[in-house]
Order: sequence, then C-alpha cells, then structure tokens
Amino acid sequence: MIYFTLAVRLCEVSSVKKCHVKCHLLAGLSLLLVLTGCLPVARPVVVRPSATPVPATETPAPTTIWFPTTPTFTPLPTVELLPTPQMRPDVGELFFQDDFSDETAWMLWQTAAGSVAMGKDDLTIVIHEEKVYMYSVRLQPVFTDFYLELTANTNFCRGKDEYGLLLRVSPDIDYYRFSLSCDGNVRLDRLYQGRTVSPQATMLSGAAPQGAPGQVRLGVWALKDEMRFFINDLYQFTVKDGTLLTGGVGVYALSSSAELLSVYFSDLKVYQLVDEP
Repeated sequence: MIYFTLAVRLCEVSSVKKCHVKCHLLAGLSLLLVLTGCLPVARPVVVRPSATPVPATETPAPTTIWFPTTPTFTPLPTVELLPTPQMRPDVGELFFQDDFSDETAWMLWQTAAGSVAMGKDDLTIVIHEEKVYMYSVRLQPVFTDFYLELTANTNFCRGKDEYGLLLRVSPDIDYYRFSLSCDGNVRLDRLYQGRTVSPQATMLSGAAPQGAPGQVRLGVWALKDEMRFFINDLYQFTVKDGTLLTGGVGVYALSSSAELLSVYFSDLKVYQLVDEP
C-alpha cells in the first residue's frame, strides 16, 4: 500500500502532462504488487521415487523353494512267493543204471561218414560228413513209466548240428526223439511207421548249450501218455502222445555240414515212478 500512495501523490504534484500517463501506470503496477503479495505462497511438492519401483504390468518372479516337501514313502505290498508245481512227482528208487562199459548192450558201427563206438565209460558218435544221421539203441531193458537221466557232452558242435535222446524205442525202431541243436534249440519228434512228426515244435531254450564244448544232463519223466522234459533239472515242456507207451532207450547225432561233429553220452540212470501224480 505504501507503493500505491506514493505513486498517486507523484501524479498529483506533477505539472508535466506527459508524466500523467506514466504516473497512472506506476500506480496500477504498485497496486498489482500489493495484491499479489497478499496471496499465499505455493510450495513445490517433491515426489521421491520408491526404493524398488515395480511396473504395474510386470509379474513378480516366483520364490525359489530350496527344500521342497516330498510325499511320505509307502512301501509296496510284499509279494508272497508260492512254491512252483512239482514237475517230477513220485520219483522212486533207482532201478537201472548203465555206465557204458558193456559193448554188447548197444548197437555199434563204423562207416565212411562216421562211427558209433564205446569209449571209456561213454558212448561216442563222430560224424564228418554233411547231413548224416547216426544213432545207437539199447533195446533191453524195456521201460514203461519212468524218470530217466543221461549226460551228453559236445566236443565239436555248431549251428544246426543235433544230438539227443531216443525214448520208447520199439523193435521196429519207432521212437520219440528228444533233440537239442547246437544253436540252443530243443524239439521233440515222433518217428513212427516211416513218418516223422513233431509233437513239440522247435523252441529256443536258455538251458541248451550253444556250440562246444558243452555238457547237459537230459531228463525225461514219463507216465502213460504224458512226458515231461528237462535240461539240467530245468523244466522245458510237456507232451501228451499215446502212440508209443513202452520201449528201449537210445542216443543219436545229426550233422548239418561237413564240419566235424562229436558227441559222447554217459551215466544213464532210470528211476521208477511209485504212484500216479
């Protein structure tokens, strides 16, 4: 207000006309300053940034769990192991044994293709030509129901070469043939009235040795029309066939190539069956 009063008085005492306008402008300016000074002073607002600004559209990262919880262990139920079925029931006393020391008990011969001969406590079949079949039979005694075991050893044997056991051999040389091949397969043939069929087709056996040298213990449980076959006490298969129910026992070998095939057999044992299963 002091500035406004002084300005008015200056204008009143001025005798110069051109100063009259300036005096009024000065008075107005003084009034504006007075009015402006009466308004409250605006203070600036300081916005401080947050310590960790997070954009509104950003998804926070998941928290890492270093030791996650695990489900409680539940043990599996115990499996009860049941006994395997008895595949050789009612095997009784030993009633026949052959140590292969009697040369008159077996069929022996020698040809250009090979030979069947007695060795020291064994019977040996040797073949050195392709596709030659040689066998030997013991016709006495005659077996009906029995459990029989025989050891076979291969000296030279490969691929499809075969060897094995003849069962229930008749005087007409009909029989069953339990066959092992040198590639690990087994089979049962029936030779009857000049015709050959296979009641048990060729099957791979983990018990049959592949190649040579090798040793196996052959076993046959026979009761009436049922026969069960074993290798090294391991069950292989069962055949029911009533064509031949009695007969002798024999051995055989069959070559598949001109390479040497040599097998020998020993320790024949036959046990009686005491009762039906």
